[in-house]
Amino acid sequence: MSKRDYYEVLGVSKDASKNDIKKAYRKLARQYHPDVSQEEGAADKFKEVKEAYEVLGDEQKRAQYDQFGHEGPQSQGFGGFGGAEDFGGFGDIFDMFFGGGRRRDPNAPRQGNDLQYTMTLEFEEAIFGKETDIHIPKEEQCETCEGSGAKPGTTPKTCSHCGGSGQLNVEQNTPFGRVVNRRVCHHCQGSGKEITDKCNTCGGAGTVNKRKQIHISIPAGIDDGQQIRIAGQGEPGANGGPAGDLYVVVQVRPHEFYQREGDHIFCEMPITFTQAALGDEIEVPTLHGKVKLKVPAGTQTGKTFRLKGKGAPNVRGYGHGDQHIKIRVITPTNLSDRQKELLREFNEISGNQPTDEHENSFFQRVKRAFKGE
Repeated sequence: MSKRDYYEVLGVSKDASKNDIKKAYRKLARQYHPDVSQEEGAADKFKEVKEAYEVLGDEQKRAQYDQFGHEGPQSQGFGGFGGAEDFGGFGDIFDMFFGGGRRRDPNAPRQGNDLQYTMTLEFEEAIFGKETDIHIPKEEQCETCEGSGAKPGTTPKTCSHCGGSGQLNVEQNTPFGRVVNRRVCHHCQGSGKEITDKCNTCGGAGTVNKRKQIHISIPAGIDDGQQIRIAGQGEPGANGGPAGDLYVVVQVRPHEFYQREGDHIFCEMPITFTQAALGDEIEVPTLHGKVKLKVPAGTQTGKTFRLKGKGAPNVRGYGHGDQHIKIRVITPTNLSDRQKELLREFNEISGNQPTDEHENSFFQRVKRAFKGE
């Protein structure tokens, strides 16, 4: 079977630069490499791509190929796997799939994992803060072996299988070259150490499960969904590394009277229509105690008043929010005959029309709308 044109194999033009040829090769090699691709015929395609790159990636071979094609002198190595620069050889493929980097030292200190705990607070507890203790299950360093996992008096040994690297190189010779796969050492599970005499307390793990009590300071003004970081109370580190952190996520129960938005507190206060019409001084509950609020005559339902500094404290210490009171005028029910009589008299005196100028203006607009003005 005749060979395909090498430029066609790599999908580049005949005037493609050396860099463009290399990019095309890398892309196709990743796609068809036998250790990666599940595509049928991938091995043959990979071989074809590699052969094309070995020729076009070398300036001298490329020049001879451009002049003689596939019929060039066999002494030049067309279609072979040799070549002084190892184009497309194992080193190139290894760098492609493993990035040329090295696996980190399995015996280097590593920080432990972070933990998360969810705490539910009452509304007032979130406003004023509190001191409390929580109990969480967590891994602690084994006191018997001090985290080594080895029986007291003994020490872990360097893994004889991986030499302490935590990984094994498995080499295979294939028709396409030598391929090396790196795998986690199954003898030491990637730790690089072997424990012949395991600790009786932790069974060689180096950690034990405990239920630990931790003191928590809840800052005043914390809000629903915010979290507190407690350094060093996460899982223990490995190989002498620092412990992780504990994050306490706060959930705040809703209040039956107050609502919170940021540092501001909102509530509704009911008043009678008489208080709204004549005005009054009412007592308003706040989280900081009761205060007097003057309601002016003619106050309408929905009117909002602000009590400065009576909201929630800012969790970062930037003062307090405000409390906003929304007035709700209550329509009386179950009126006595005398009350009904007085209301009818009031209605007749007022001419069955709203007396407030703003309300009159509103109703005038309504009348004009009905008349189509």
